Amino acid sequence: MASVKIQDVRKSFGGFEVLHGVTVPIEDGEFVVLVGPSGCGKSTLLRMLAGLENITSGTISIGERVVNDVQPKERDIAMVFQNYALYPHMTVAQNMGFSLKLRKENSAEIDKLVNRAADILGLRNLLDRYPRQLSGGQRQRVAMGRAIVRDPQVFLFDEPLSNLDAKLRVAMRTEIKELHQRLKTTTVYVTHDQIEAMTMADKIVVMHDGIVEQMGAPLELYDHPDNRFVAGFIGSPAMNFLEGSLVGGETPYVETANGSKLPLAASRTGLDGKPVVYGIRPEHLEFADDGVEAEVIVVEPTGSETQIVARIGKQDLIAVIRDRRAVKPGDRVKLRPVAKAAHVFDKETGKRLIN
Repeated sequence: MASVKIQDVRKSFGGFEVLHGVTVPIEDGEFVVLVGPSGCGKSTLLRMLAGLENITSGTISIGERVVNDVQPKERDIAMVFQNYALYPHMTVAQNMGFSLKLRKENSAEIDKLVNRAADILGLRNLLDRYPRQLSGGQRQRVAMGRAIVRDPQVFLFDEPLSNLDAKLRVAMRTEIKELHQRLKTTTVYVTHDQIEAMTMADKIVVMHDGIVEQMGAPLELYDHPDNRFVAGFIGSPAMNFLEGSLVGGETPYVETANGSKLPLAASRTGLDGKPVVYGIRPEHLEFADDGVEAEVIVVEPTGSETQIVARIGKQDLIAVIRDRRAVKPGDRVKLRPVAKAAHVFDKETGKRLIN
């Protein structure tokens, strides 16, 4: 195992810069997830860490060694790809042991390490099969087994679950997290799925347009987003955003264009009248007689909860309600945001002002 340090890394393709000075410290044994929308630079950063892309400037270190000019096979990393990248003419056992064969390991040692990985991943009864005889989840486990047998300092995962169906993705999330807890190998995992990031990571790195917007523990990002982008990206359903003006005093609030008053637990001096964006998560809205009047647009029952799309003035929001309430489209309801859970962002810069 080893720590990883990505320091002021930049990447340009011709005159177009896709990474703008990214710095990410990764502790020994940490599970770090790089998350962000398509095109944010997360996969490019992972490929640079693997040695599959050159670094324009900055440094990447694994342990105490700067690996900018080190060949991929000499970095002591193992990568699991989105498309599994298995050799179709090799059995599961041969696929898992191929890297050891290239290292000239003796057959007894290869068998020992392959069987160990197969036991960890529940593949023992599949060792003689070929990839075409496996399900998507089984192929992904084989790809993980191939990485495990190498006993690398760092595991790299590039959107490994995106080809799986929803139910299997949930199961594989658990398997990968359990694998990390057992092996305690430093892991860098790339995904565009923020649910994967929240459920798997020790530390999340949120990227956008080639920069790091924020990094921290999952609940830290969820509860205290630095800006509107992070607030909207982390959490499902996404945080609601309502535009208005800040009003201070003993009972501060944000007033929307239609005169609705959205409560705050606290304010800051010198911001009265400032155009802001009020952020509230769907689960922090509740029915209350002293709430803000809203029109129900769509009702989506899921069993354990009900999602309600409602409209305040000309602005839509989503409320997640736990108790079952008989509402239908067109109804007028009153929704009260939980004041202590509200966020206020600068309308112009998107930076958090109040949380």
